[in-house]
Amino acid sequence: MLRYWTAGESHGPALVALVDGFPAGLTVDAALIDAELRRRQGGYGRGGRQRIETDTVTFLSGLWKGVTLGSPLAVEVINKDAKLERLEEVERPRPGHVDLAGAVKHLGGVRAVLERASARETAARVAAGGLARQLLGVFGIEVAGWVTELGGVVLGGRAGTLPELRALRDTSAIYSLHPDKDPEVTALIDRVGKEGDTLGGIVEVRVEGLPIGLGTHAQWDRKLDGRLAQAVMAVQAIKGVEIGMGFEAARRRGSEVHDPIHYDPAARGGPQLGFTRPTNNAGGLEAGTTNGQPLVVRAAMKPIATLRKPLASVNLASKQPEEAAYERSDVCAVSACSVIVENVVAFEVAAALVDKFGGDSIAEMKARWDLYHEMARGC
Repeated sequence: MLRYWTAGESHGPALVALVDGFPAGLTVDAALIDAELRRRQGGYGRGGRQRIETDTVTFLSGLWKGVTLGSPLAVEVINKDAKLERLEEVERPRPGHVDLAGAVKHLGGVRAVLERASARETAARVAAGGLARQLLGVFGIEVAGWVTELGGVVLGGRAGTLPELRALRDTSAIYSLHPDKDPEVTALIDRVGKEGDTLGGIVEVRVEGLPIGLGTHAQWDRKLDGRLAQAVMAVQAIKGVEIGMGFEAARRRGSEVHDPIHYDPAARGGPQLGFTRPTNNAGGLEAGTTNGQPLVVRAAMKPIATLRKPLASVNLASKQPEEAAYERSDVCAVSACSVIVENVVAFEVAAALVDKFGGDSIAEMKARWDLYHEMARGC
């Protein structure tokens, strides 16, 4: 089983991801993980914290001469803005944050929960995802994500290969596939920021090169769509997840939703084993199992809850009405969210790959991958 945990607080010394069950024999390129961390820090609308931090990874265990050992990997991201011991308690909980519920739950203060609940924690999750996507790359599986809506401005997707779409996204200040709309959206972010408000949006992740058969129909907690939904919903500020056509499928007839199945003998050697679909409304998953089509996951991110123009709150000490506290924050982090969701999706897909093909070593996984596809072509 490939899994990970994270540890660390927003203003503590460091964030750590502990990755367990990673196969031996993969040569790790830390620069590729650092590149994902840089992308997470970018995107128009980010706040002052990103001018302080320069996120990079340090491996504390699990590597020898840059190659995974099969033992747990401890990955560290240092916090330059480490000042937890100097910070004061927060007495006015912020609506939309864990502040009030967490303080009551733990019978303590707000600071004790907000530091861990902070989206700064996602740097560790991106580090874990950056490691996982290198495992996926060994098997020709690629992952990319982008922004499809921001602040009510619908940007949408675009036709093209994944490398083409990734290159286009990287020219956009907001990480969308329509850089020509950047001026409109960045002006909106500027205007909302001056008003002391924040913006949310929708992000999309696409995974290509997947084999048929990752995940399972057999048990609810092992279905890949369920695992993906949990991983994405667990990202801070995410309030909705859909796969493929998603909620739109509920508004249509079955004949308009389900993807017909065809067979092309010329494509028999590929990961789809010759089975083709004219549409991909299912988003690459049927009954918790990959069907060989591209995996498409979308997530809705609410506006950041920390507002420079605060909402009404209550002082926890006096119980008197006061404005909510303000902690340094972003106006819009939807671009960063696309990077985070991209990497948590990558990790869950990698975990499903290890479940299917074994996780002791890369060599063993490759052998099982080849044998499986050879046997599956006889189905």
